[in-house]
Amino acid sequence: MADNLNFSFGLTANLANAAMVAGTTSTYTTSNTTVCVINGKFCTTLAAQTNTATPTLDATTGAAFIAMTPNNCCALVLGQNAAGAIKMSQGPITATLTGVTTTVGAFIRDPQFPSLPDDFVPLAYTIVRTAPSASNWTPGTSSWTASGVSATTFQNVVQLPNRPQIA
Repeated sequence: MADNLNFSFGLTANLANAAMVAGTTSTYTTSNTTVCVINGKFCTTLAAQTNTATPTLDATTGAAFIAMTPNNCCALVLGQNAAGAIKMSQGPITATLTGVTTTVGAFIRDPQFPSLPDDFVPLAYTIVRTAPSASNWTPGTSSWTASGVSATTFQNVVQLPNRPQIA
């Protein structure tokens, strides 16, 4: 019987820090070219990007992202496929404690990562929360800095950790 934790085959990892950050409005920016592996095979690289449009379709579901209403949070994972195209997946939307006006509320439960497609390697993730006064916020189209919205500094990763960092 094969050991499921054997990393000598089938590795999916990001081998170079893309230095991904939120761009202006709903865009993203990277400083470095990616070097990725999906299931043990090298991927096409993704060159450094400046204020590039963030995907508007969820890589996991193929559907438009679900808008977040006030007093909610979710994890967003940005990555690429083997062809070098940027992708993004949205984790489950969960409630937060009620904040005050434009200040987001504290977490009730840690947000969870989404399921990711087989043809996807994570580059970074962020946690987004909405305050009581926030308009509905939709990944890929709404501004990272919209009033009443808090998006954490992008966490650049080799692989996703076992849970999102919230502090």
